[in-house]
Parts: sequence; C-alpha cells; structure tokens
Amino acid sequence: MDFDIERDKNLKVHFIGIGGISMSGLAETLLHHGYKVSGSDANKSSITDRLAKKGAKINIGHDSQNVKDADLIVYTAAVKWDNPELIEGKAKGIKIVDRAEFLGQIMKQYKYSVAVSGTHGKTTTTSLISIIMKNAELDPTIMVGGELDAIGGNVRPGKSPYFITEACEYVESFLSLYPYVGIILNVDSDHLDYYKDINHIIDAFTKFAKLVPKDGYIIVNKDDENSLKACQSIDARLITFGFSEGADWVAKNIEYDEKGCGSFDAYFKGQLFGPFKLNVPGKHNVYNSLSAIACARIFDIDIETIQNSFLEFYGTHRRFEKIGEKCGVVVIDDYAHHPTEIKATLAAAKNYPHKKIWCVFQPHTYSRTIKLLDEFSCAFNDADELILTDIYAARELDTGEINSSKLADMIVSQGVNAKYIKSFDDIVTYLKDNTAEGDVIITMGAGDVYKTGMLFLEKSGQ
Repeated sequence: MDFDIERDKNLKVHFIGIGGISMSGLAETLLHHGYKVSGSDANKSSITDRLAKKGAKINIGHDSQNVKDADLIVYTAAVKWDNPELIEGKAKGIKIVDRAEFLGQIMKQYKYSVAVSGTHGKTTTTSLISIIMKNAELDPTIMVGGELDAIGGNVRPGKSPYFITEACEYVESFLSLYPYVGIILNVDSDHLDYYKDINHIIDAFTKFAKLVPKDGYIIVNKDDENSLKACQSIDARLITFGFSEGADWVAKNIEYDEKGCGSFDAYFKGQLFGPFKLNVPGKHNVYNSLSAIACARIFDIDIETIQNSFLEFYGTHRRFEKIGEKCGVVVIDDYAHHPTEIKATLAAAKNYPHKKIWCVFQPHTYSRTIKLLDEFSCAFNDADELILTDIYAARELDTGEINSSKLADMIVSQGVNAKYIKSFDDIVTYLKDNTAEGDVIITMGAGDVYKTGMLFLEKSGQ
C-alpha cells in the first residue's frame, strides 16, 4: 500500500473495530486532516461517542452495508475474515489493509518517528515521551495505547515532523512501522498463541530493531538479556540504559517515597546529568523514565523540561490508577495481565500505604494462562488476599483445558490466600464483608475487571 495523508484526502476510510484504542487514534488523525471517516464496532463507548462528535459516522454492529461508500477499509488483528464488512469489501474490490500497515504508512510521513516497543511498559513510556516532547514545544503527533489526560485522550495530531507511537509485537505487527528512534524496554514470553517460544519473540524484536535506519537510534535496556540479544547485529546507533554500570544511561541513588514513587540521579556515560522525581510508583517506572530521558536527549530537550514533565505525569488510565476511596478502603485499577507485570505492580503496591493488599485478578486469554501457568502461580506473593474471576476470553474459545478455579488452587499451593469467585457482584459482596479501613484493593487485568472496583465504590456504605 502507498498512502499519503495529504494526497489522498478524497478517500472515504472505514475502520472495522473503530472503538479500539489504536484504531480510534488512526481515525481521529484522519478526521483532523479532513477525511471522511466511518467505522463500526460491537459496542458503543466513550471513544465512539468522541469520534462521532468529531464527524465520524459510527455504526454499532457489523454489517455489509457499512462499507458501501468506502474507498479504503482498515481492520484490526482481532477481526476475522468472516466479518461481513471484510467479505463485502473483498467482493467489491475495495482496498483493505490491517491496522499495523496503515499506522506504518502514516508514520512513514514523519521524519522523526519514535516507536516504543517491549513486552511491558509501552503505554507509560510512550506517555512520558509524549509529555516531554509536547512541553518542549516540538508539536508532535501522538498515538498512545491508553487515555492520557495531558493530551485529552489517546491521540494528539501535530503539525511537525515528530511522531510518537507504541510498537505492539503481537503477530509481529510492529514490523510494519518506520521508526527513526526504536525503543526496546524488555523482551519476555507473551502472545504464545502466535509465537512458538522466546527465541521466536527475540527474532521478531531483532527484525524490529533492524527497521531503524543507520542514522537512527535504538534505545535498549542493558539489564534485560533478551533485549540485548535482539540488538546484536543492527546498523542503527545504539544507546543503552539500566541500573548496571556500563550502560550509557544509568539510574543511581534510587529512593522511593511513601507512595512508592521513585526518585533517582541519571548519569550519562559516567557523568551526572541530573536528579529526577517521578509521580508513578515502582522500580519498573524508573526503567521506563530512564529510556524516556535517553530519547529526549536525542532531540536535545533540556533537563528542566524533562524534570517538569515527569512531575506532571501521574500515569495513564488503568495503569496503577487510583479510582476512588470508600470507608477508608482505597481502590486502584491496573492493566497488568502478564506475570512480570503482576509482580511489578504488586511490588509497587507494597510501598503504597496499606494494611492489607487485596488483588482482584482476571486472567486474559486461555492461551496466555495455560502457557504461562507456572509463572502465574508464583506471581502473587506480594498480595495479602487474592480473588480470581473467570478468564477473559478476548479473541479465543474455551477449550476446557484451564480455568480460574484451577489457577486459584495452584496459587494456594504457593502459600497465597487465593480464592475463585465467579460473579462480579459476589466479589463486591465478599470485599464489602471482609475489607477494613486502611486496606487497598487492586483490580487487575486487561479485560473488564475494573468494573468490580467501580461497583465496590458504588455499593460500599449502603
């Protein structure tokens, strides 16, 4: 596909799955450039409402009639080829592209594009870099995989040659991108419904790193062995970050405040660059912020802008987000759905003021749960009490091989107080009956588990 965002303004573009976080960002970018945009989604949401207000024609539900006027159809990896809109588009000879390829075509038109990759931390790091570059008045175009208050949503159209986006490794979709700066935060086992093993994943990240041109930059976590393996034979300029000596950017003198938020000194090639304070908790966010500093300095952004941007950032929605407090019980929501992310989130929670940490976890996809079963069973040691609800199927069918009750039994065998409760209403009742003032509830998962926290806040005290 050869798409030019200025040349092709006469095209009518239809998005299948327009309510998705990435698809909506692409749709909003085209609306900003004056395109006629339509889209369909299974459910109405605040995102589809926002796009409708900006001029998109939104259809709830998928129907062949939705694409009758389309010149171009963009679809997500979650959409199957039996979708009636894809079938109709194919029959009519309409040009059809997937989300990743279309994102790459847009990205190609920006000279200084930043793509943030990694199994964990993409949304937070993309958000940090976005705030820094916005505050540096570089007027970037931004696409984030979450809702970021600093830009009023998940997308910010700009008019400069700067572009910032997440680079998702699922089905190797990030290989359709055109990064000038590529960031690799970490490489871990995930998406094992697609990847054969960790070596297959490392190979995909190697291909991503090789997309960066010779005059571009790869920023890589020196403390992560798999990330370093992915960057062994690249042509781009390599910048490393980490806590260990020998990295280009090193965080030293790390301390955490009463809410678990880090402060540290950043050193560049052995020389003190300056002190930084974060308003997001956890060791993992020190890593994320260090990579953001490395990226900012490529574009000569001054230290004061970086420092102030960090202070401004309190996280994106669904990333250790405090959603409320009732009867002295704090409710936090987090998107963590991989064992490494769960451990990092619960480690951060240990530094948050609490009597007991209650974790309500919703596993995400059967394939991830079964293939990382041992890792999941050992991921909740920092929770005082754990409640598991049913696995969120997402794109998958239940084969009966694994369920949350079995996972709960495995976690109990590791010495954690864990129990399976099926319905959200029953979870809320249990929490109301058993939590006490000073406790913290963390709803955790990539599905709709956040609703349990909202229900708890709604019903507590009744």
